[in-house]
Amino acid sequence: MSLSRRSFVVLSSVLPWALKARASRSIPIGLELYSVREALKQDPQGTVRAVAQMGYECIEFYAPYFEWSETETKQMRKLLDDLGIHCFSTHNDEQYFSAENFHRARDLNLILGSQYVVMASADPIQAGGWKAIADKLNSAADQLESSGLKTGYHNHQPEFRPVNGVRPIEILAKNTKRSIMLQLDVGTCLQAGSDPVAWIRANPGRIRSLHLKEWSPDPAKGYKVLFGEGVADWKNIFAAAESVGGVEYYLLEQEGSRFPELETARRCLQSFRATHV
Repeated sequence: MSLSRRSFVVLSSVLPWALKARASRSIPIGLELYSVREALKQDPQGTVRAVAQMGYECIEFYAPYFEWSETETKQMRKLLDDLGIHCFSTHNDEQYFSAENFHRARDLNLILGSQYVVMASADPIQAGGWKAIADKLNSAADQLESSGLKTGYHNHQPEFRPVNGVRPIEILAKNTKRSIMLQLDVGTCLQAGSDPVAWIRANPGRIRSLHLKEWSPDPAKGYKVLFGEGVADWKNIFAAAESVGGVEYYLLEQEGSRFPELETARRCLQSFRATHV
């Protein structure tokens, strides 16, 4: 079949956008399981199965996974494999990075098939300052490298609130290895008064996953709004994450809403699918 010059020009202009759209859809969408924490407490495997059946492609376990036995962890990994979903990262308390806990965290993450062991925010006062936290992350990265794992850091509000004119997140970014993921929590970044798009563009290749947490400045709503109901500029956030940030996977996160946990997770996924096209 031959193409006219006009048809060729039209196809040539459309093809890059089609390829870009296909590439963006290939980025897995997951759920941070803190979003369904009460259900997870009651029935971990049943909850993970329900999340997978909604259409989520990956999940992120948070701190309570650390209490699982090796057998429980292996059973969860088998379930993930059977369902065809992945655990790309886990959220870990700062204390899990201590000498007495770190090897256990590593071993559990290896069983789960994780790629990143993420420190879920930290207390700079107890840790000895933000630079000390950066040093701890670098040390963890060195220790994990031989196991094929990487380290990450997840922000909350304090990291984006200036201290003596400098945002702590900038100290962490400047003083950590580039192999360390800076996992961006969009909602807390917004609540702290910072611009997530500007932060992504300032740190190319390091924003390898994002928590797609929504936020509303209405005090009665805050983080309780569903994805797409707050003020986050998702179109430009996605564009920055995919063109500059180096995003490998997205994670929806909810602290609660007007709906039950699992219904909230389902509705947020539907809204994400409609937004991220």
